[in-house]
Amino acid sequence: MSYCLNPRCPKPENPGDVKFCVSCGSKLLLKERYRAIKPIGQGGFGRTFLAVDEDKPSKPRCVIKQFYPQAQGTNTVQKAVELFNQEAVQLDELGKHPQIPELLAYFTQDDRQYLVQEFIDGPNLAQELAHHGAFSEAQIWQLLNDLLPVLQFCHARQVIHRDIKPENIILRASDRKFVLVDFGASKSATGTALNRTGTSIGTPEYVAPEQIRGRAIFASDIYSLGVTCIHLLTERSPFDSYNIDNDTWLWQQYLKTPVSNKLSQILNKMLESIPMRRYQTADQIINDINQNPQIAATPAKSVKPIIQAPQNTAPPVNKTPSQVDLELEEMKTQFLLGGKSHNKPQPANPQPQPTSKSQIDEELEEMKAKYLRNNNS
Repeated sequence: MSYCLNPRCPKPENPGDVKFCVSCGSKLLLKERYRAIKPIGQGGFGRTFLAVDEDKPSKPRCVIKQFYPQAQGTNTVQKAVELFNQEAVQLDELGKHPQIPELLAYFTQDDRQYLVQEFIDGPNLAQELAHHGAFSEAQIWQLLNDLLPVLQFCHARQVIHRDIKPENIILRASDRKFVLVDFGASKSATGTALNRTGTSIGTPEYVAPEQIRGRAIFASDIYSLGVTCIHLLTERSPFDSYNIDNDTWLWQQYLKTPVSNKLSQILNKMLESIPMRRYQTADQIINDINQNPQIAATPAKSVKPIIQAPQNTAPPVNKTPSQVDLELEEMKTQFLLGGKSHNKPQPANPQPQPTSKSQIDEELEEMKAKYLRNNNS
């Protein structure tokens, strides 16, 4: 079968041995070699097709992405053009990694832009979750062991993926390796890009707080990978595993099978809402995992239940006064917001809390002075 790529074709299905659409007359082969077989995806800015490369004797399968914006507005379309071009540039560099699809071609035909990339045969993790249920701890360790080196590779080349989620991770059938796909939202972090507020891109359930504000950093990808892990463990929307009133993840109470303290500690640090408290690099997570290399190979059934909430075991960091100011400002915001909430669970023996803004300012200033005094002694 052949599928006509003309978006306005009334009957796009064609026999597999013709070169022109029998319905609208459009050319069916791209660059005289790539033949679309069937559509496999569509979004606001384009369509995706399963295809074959007829220029090779084995006729291997590939993926055709057609840029076809349906959104209205000059600025929106222009942003879509940038993202489509950017994906081609990123894949040209990153596709050399065995767990990132390779870019095969990028061109314009019949006034439409096309990107052809390697086809990864296998289900994405959203499909795996739907078909087989919640992931085990052993599967999450495999996911981290597979994808953290991919993030290392991307970040070393100054690329932030910005849309890590189950749908963009494929379990490759040939070797059961996890593959990271869809770099359409990726962003270069070179030059001043890291310090410039831009457009918020990504899937809301998985996006880090700073990325929502348009300031994606390398640690934003780490946050999204952490959210992906807890979604796979709980089978719940990440929104349902987060208490917005007190900025707390509650994912552990929704587990069908408890996980180890070690995994809980790593995931909770990946999920820190304040970027400076989160893992900054994939290397840091890999180092933490390697401190207990046997844990990643432990079958999920033999993992002991969690007895108490995991503690943050990160080594103390000497912060600069400006960093201290930033964290205190975050704490102040949480105090003020928390004072307005009537739904927060209260401790059994509540401690008196500052109630006015001036009291909070005084206590935070005391904390700052004490912290800087201790670190300078």
